[in-house]
Amino acid sequence: MTEPIRVLICEDQELVRTGYVTIFSAQPDIEVVGEAADGRAAVEAARRLRPDVIVMDIRMPVLDGIEATRRLTGPGVEAPMKVLVVTTFNVDEYVYEALRAGASGFLLKDTPPAQLVDGVRTIARGESLLAPAVTRSLIGHFAERLRPTDTSRPARDTVVRTLTPRELEVLEHLAAGLSNAEIAAELVISSETVKTYVSRILTKLDLRDRVQAVVLAYRIGLVSNTD
Repeated sequence: MTEPIRVLICEDQELVRTGYVTIFSAQPDIEVVGEAADGRAAVEAARRLRPDVIVMDIRMPVLDGIEATRRLTGPGVEAPMKVLVVTTFNVDEYVYEALRAGASGFLLKDTPPAQLVDGVRTIARGESLLAPAVTRSLIGHFAERLRPTDTSRPARDTVVRTLTPRELEVLEHLAAGLSNAEIAAELVISSETVKTYVSRILTKLDLRDRVQAVVLAYRIGLVSNTD
């Protein structure tokens, strides 16, 4: 029998936190190993418990979820953990920073319980999770923040030289918030083929997951909010 997925819940609202615990504890393959009500406690609990997945709220006291995520999985962290950020649309301004901080996925708090559970399983498998609605919202609300800088052109040229034309197509669709199935339909190829392309893109560009690929595509101006 495989070991259950060990989950740490980091959420300052007790009612919401209890709801998460109830949802996850009802799953035979998931074990809630701890709870935290603020960012500092989240970091301490994560380092002590080493959970498989950390479910992280963004707006928390003492230390916000973005900084907590950065300390657990950001640049320079020796043994980065897997963080699934769960928050609401009215804190959209924090989404981009959470992804840059190293979050492996992002879901909205109004996500149905079944999708939330599937999200944890997806992150635990080492895959990333970025809901298309979140990507599209990110594009719509952060045009200024995602605008390429003067240093973007060389980086874009490097990406264009590194990837094949088909891989560039896949990356563009990925950045637009399309799922593997949707990309497959657009390019008239199988979902498995899309998965292979995504894997190649991540390897060639030395990216950890598709979340980082989306951020990169916008940072270098490969795609934009007007595409």
